[in-house]
Amino acid sequence: MDAKLLEILCCPSTKMPVRMASRIELDALNRCIGNGELLTIANKPVYTAFSEALITRDGKIIYRVDDGIPVMLVDEGISTLQMNDFPS
Repeated sequence: MDAKLLEILCCPSTKMPVRMASRIELDALNRCIGNGELLTIANKPVYTAFSEALITRDGKIIYRVDDGIPVMLVDEGISTLQMNDFPS
């Protein structure tokens, strides 16, 4: 993702800056998705694994990146608090 774009992006709900999710964070996220354990903020199940994601700097909300395009919609965010083994 373009570094300049990443600098200006923030969580639409909390206005917290975001960063790219690490491989360890993506692996933990995708394990939970594979187990059918994740819901979006809008309480919809998440079925598709993430290849890229943005995460708030406090590590609490994750947003999907599809084909290099951040999906920064509040309802599409995923709270990391619902994952027991999410790296902090």
